[in-house]
Amino acid sequence: MNISNNKILITGGASGIGLGLTERFIQENNTVIICGRREAALAEVADRFPTVITRPCDLSIAEERQALFQWISEEHSDLTVLVNNAGIQQWMTVTDENFFQRATDEIAINIEAPLHLTSLFIKLPSLTTVVNVTSGLAFVPLTKVPVYSATKAFFHSFTLSLRALVKPNGIDVIEVIPPALNTDLGGKGLHDQAPPVSSFIDAVFEQLKQGKTEITFGFSDAMVKATPDDLRNTFARMNPSA
Repeated sequence: MNISNNKILITGGASGIGLGLTERFIQENNTVIICGRREAALAEVADRFPTVITRPCDLSIAEERQALFQWISEEHSDLTVLVNNAGIQQWMTVTDENFFQRATDEIAINIEAPLHLTSLFIKLPSLTTVVNVTSGLAFVPLTKVPVYSATKAFFHSFTLSLRALVKPNGIDVIEVIPPALNTDLGGKGLHDQAPPVSSFIDAVFEQLKQGKTEITFGFSDAMVKATPDDLRNTFARMNPSA
């Protein structure tokens, strides 16, 4: 994709990887729209980056996703890039009393939302690129986040199919596959020892400039290239009690 002169919608663009992408895309001379549930977080980003356009939206609700698309189609019909970045990570076990409800919440944000948004936004004549943010856990799960890992495996598989399905329409599909990074995903302090988001974003944009459609970094790069034995061994190391 061209990394400049786009109009880009980034879901979950007010924190973590989404915020890193927002900042860098602005630096690369793009118009960036971000959406999210927390209006205070959106306002903080708008204060830091006055050119950013914000839109409150609870992506777990189908009607709000539809309203987001309607607003974009009316106010920003020249949108060229959709970045499906928003996601939640629940640390839990299947024996938890509230397991099913939390799993349902995770599926709504991590699977239903990007599928729905993709089906809507590919109707825009101006759209040239869909960027899906998956995870290294799509390749080898962490049992502490069983549903999150499964949603990312689903989203990785869907992304491969989507790339082939929309190729005749002239739409590029890019998969960004992060490892664990120093964000608040899953809860504050859980990933404090992980690499910084800034290093990951640098790697993302270097690979975008190279024209890559599968973008990896560190652990996720190793998992994409892993053999079946490598994956089994990594699973055993990551999940010693399994």
